[in-house]
Amino acid sequence: MLKIIGGKHRGRALEEPRGQAVRPTASRAREALFNIVAHANWHADGTSPLVGARVLDAFAGSGALGLEALSRGAVHATFLDNDAGAIKLIGDNIRKLGEVASARVVRGDATRPPPGREPCDLAFLDPPYRSGVAAAAMAALAEAGWLAKPAIVTVEVAYNEDVAVPAGFEALDERRYGAAKILIFRHLA
Repeated sequence: MLKIIGGKHRGRALEEPRGQAVRPTASRAREALFNIVAHANWHADGTSPLVGARVLDAFAGSGALGLEALSRGAVHATFLDNDAGAIKLIGDNIRKLGEVASARVVRGDATRPPPGREPCDLAFLDPPYRSGVAAAAMAALAEAGWLAKPAIVTVEVAYNEDVAVPAGFEALDERRYGAAKILIFRHLA
């Protein structure tokens, strides 16, 4: 069962995807990711990149990462996915948690995104494993104005998958959790 693991919506269940088109981030990896993000000292002023953040959940699937961010103090989340079933599922989960005023769902491809309206401080990218699109999506999202300068970008890939650091980004951290590898980057000013 897919649940929010921290914050004001802790323990609330989310609608789960059916079939193989969407692979939600495992609870253990999601919890570890949010602990890293919440307690990291990546900003010069020592503030958490999560609290008060505008968040982008790209390759959003169920919307679990963006909804977890809203539960833990983000002020707004935009969910980007190109699958019609995922878009419906994300909308259902947003309504279920009562986060309609704090969320926006956009149907689009993260490697060819529409123009961003307001740059996000924190972005979660969870592309299909072994698709090789993570670096291209990071560069495209930055170019389209989705990422603030600076912004923190987390990427989940298969544990044995490599991601080249795109121009304009620096690698901050890398962790492995079972079948997943989480990479954390900063979009440079």
